[in-house]
Amino acid sequence: MIVVIDYGMGNLRSAQKGVEKGGHSAVISSSPADISDADGIILPGVGAFKDCFDGLADGGFVDPLMTAVAAGTPLLGICVGMQMLFESSEEGEGSPGLGLLPGNVVRFPDAKGTGLKVPHMGWNRLDISPDRPCPLLANLSTDPYVYFVHSYYPKVDRNDTVYASSEYGVVFPAVVGQDNVFGTQFHPEKSQTEGIGILSAFGDYVAREGSAATV
Repeated sequence: MIVVIDYGMGNLRSAQKGVEKGGHSAVISSSPADISDADGIILPGVGAFKDCFDGLADGGFVDPLMTAVAAGTPLLGICVGMQMLFESSEEGEGSPGLGLLPGNVVRFPDAKGTGLKVPHMGWNRLDISPDRPCPLLANLSTDPYVYFVHSYYPKVDRNDTVYASSEYGVVFPAVVGQDNVFGTQFHPEKSQTEGIGILSAFGDYVAREGSAATV
C-alpha cells in the first residue's frame, strides 16, 4: 500500500486519486505509525517550505520517514515535498530540510525585463536526461508537458541526482532522485495523462521494490 502523508499541507486527495487512476491503491494517513507499514510513501507539499517542514516535524513524521527510506521504502516528494528532500531552503528566514538529497532550495532570479513572472505557474516541458533513465518517467510521451506552481527550485550539488529538467529563465531540476528517493517539482496529480503516467510508474516501482523494504 502507498501512504500519502497528511501533515496538514498538500493536495492529499488529488495525489491519492492520481495513484488510483494509475492502477494502484493509496491511503491518506495522519499517523506516523503507518509509515513503517507502507510499501511506498508520497510526501506532498503546498505553501511555504518552513511551514511544511514544521508541520512534518510537529506531526512526528520525520524520524519514521527517515527510518523507512533508510530501509529501502520508495519515497516520492511532490512540489514542496520534493524541495524538503534537500538539505535546506532559503525561503523566508531559511529552514533545514530532510537532507536526503544534496543541495539547497533557492528562489527564481529577479524576472524584471524578462517577461517572466514569479511564481512559475502553468504548463512547461520536461527535458529528460538521456544518460540517466528514471523508472518514474518510463510511461511518458516523447515531448511531455507537466504543470508547475512554484517560486523556488532545488540547486543541486550533484548533477547525477537530476532525472529531468525544465526551463523558466533558468534551467532547473524538475525530477530528481537517488536510490529509492524521488521528487517532482511539478504536480503530477494536476498534469493529466503525463502525471498519471508518473504516478502509475511510481506504483509499479513500489510493487517491485517496496515490499522488499524492511523497517
